[in-house]
Amino acid sequence: MGAMRSARILVFTRTTGYRHDSIPHGVDAFRALGDEHGLTVTATEDPAALAAALTEGDCRAVVFLSTSGDVLTPESREALRSYVTGGGAFVGVHAAATTEYDWPWYGELLGARFDRHPALQPGVAVVEDRDHPATAHLGPIWPFTDEWYDFRSSPRDRVRVLVSADEASYEGGGMGEDHPLVWCHENTGGRSFYTALGHTAESYADPVFRRHLLGGLVWAARLPVPS
Repeated sequence: MGAMRSARILVFTRTTGYRHDSIPHGVDAFRALGDEHGLTVTATEDPAALAAALTEGDCRAVVFLSTSGDVLTPESREALRSYVTGGGAFVGVHAAATTEYDWPWYGELLGARFDRHPALQPGVAVVEDRDHPATAHLGPIWPFTDEWYDFRSSPRDRVRVLVSADEASYEGGGMGEDHPLVWCHENTGGRSFYTALGHTAESYADPVFRRHLLGGLVWAARLPVPS
């Protein structure tokens, strides 16, 4: 655990589009995970603070927590690109897929672009890959309540898919049989992890979902996996 104690994690929550009421709950969840596992977690909505943190050299991971719209300046875009291409860690949660639509590189970093979602409702996620810290604690299926994001296209040919949606388990799915929800990749230099789940405030109080977030974070940042 000592290797994690010096790890600084930055959570970025700026929105210029839809703002999720669950954002403060998500920040609290990451801070609680930090307290539990020796991580230094800070949160900001300031692109200048983001750029500074990513260029100071001690940031082990940046989390875009339900960001939306155009949230970066030219300077913070360049800082994020340099950070990730230099081996830095990126974690995107839920509406991070609704962010920076006019920046193609961000789409590559995330892996897919949000398209639409049906009404908030319970459904079933299928855990395709349990050989990952974000999914190792899950069974083959994961009942969850969320918005079940559709994406403009499946990222499957470009990423490692960890969890997908069973569209037969809820109403209004639009992607069909190939509907990834959680994935990771190293296509942009560093490690990138994305989960489409996390719409509700209640999800961030769920220890199973928190373990999912922690697993994605430690994988992206190459931190020890907690027992």
